[in-house]
Amino acid sequence: MESFIHQQNLELYRKLLADSNDKDEGRRQVLLKLLAAEKAKDQPPPPKKS
Repeated sequence: MESFIHQQNLELYRKLLADSNDKDEGRRQVLLKLLAAEKAKDQPPPPKKS
């Protein structure tokens, strides 16, 4: 279920950024941060140092 929500969030943020014809830079920055945070969830954790 979390994977589904993650994928839906990615699609939504990308769509909102693509459709954003308004000049609200604040909204665009928030969407970029949300998208970056959601993409970061795709990254594997760094290997542990022993």
